[in-house]
Amino acid sequence: MVTNKNIDLVIAVLKKEIKKYKEPIVGVVAKATKDPFKILISTMISLRTKDDVTTESSKRLFLLSGTPAGMLKLTDKAIEKAIYPAGFYRVKAKAIKTTAKMLLDKFGGKVPNTLDELLTLSGVGRKTANLVLTLGFNKYGICVDTHVHRITNRWGYVETKNPEETEFALRDKLPKKHWKIINDLLVTYGQNLCHPVSPRCSICKLEGFCGKIEVNKSR
Repeated sequence: MVTNKNIDLVIAVLKKEIKKYKEPIVGVVAKATKDPFKILISTMISLRTKDDVTTESSKRLFLLSGTPAGMLKLTDKAIEKAIYPAGFYRVKAKAIKTTAKMLLDKFGGKVPNTLDELLTLSGVGRKTANLVLTLGFNKYGICVDTHVHRITNRWGYVETKNPEETEFALRDKLPKKHWKIINDLLVTYGQNLCHPVSPRCSICKLEGFCGKIEVNKSR
């Protein structure tokens, strides 16, 4: 089982292992731009969308505009065309415009840097808000998606029913020095090795630590 007695070692192994794989697209955007608005919009596009689609969708959209004011001037159709075939692209296009308007009306065109304020924006849930905090502002947050939820439960590190419960459990248990990086590590690991079904346990360097909770079949 992964516990706080060995979590530092587990994180160190993960940092080494993920160098073999592609970095999640939102992290790439963050390093390239360091622009909280572009990180926010890319994260909104990425929900239920493959990374390669998010990459191209974000590029096309930011060629049209990279600011809230500019985004607001675009038609819904223009945004839809730019981000297609991202999942729920029509819904996301409306949310992007609504978010741009809220940023202008409420925050002077700047992305807010607190969790509570970010959660007031259209289409922004806890996962997105925490990711913007960590990647856009280098502030403490724990971004929990399906990979973080699945893997930390699979380890036996937490015992929770959904990503929101996992976030709060990790806030209580995970040492704060690991908060900012846990999402990047586990998304990469989950996409490439620790799959939802039939994870590749035979080549996993963390097999000796993992509780393999609810793993019925592995490779």
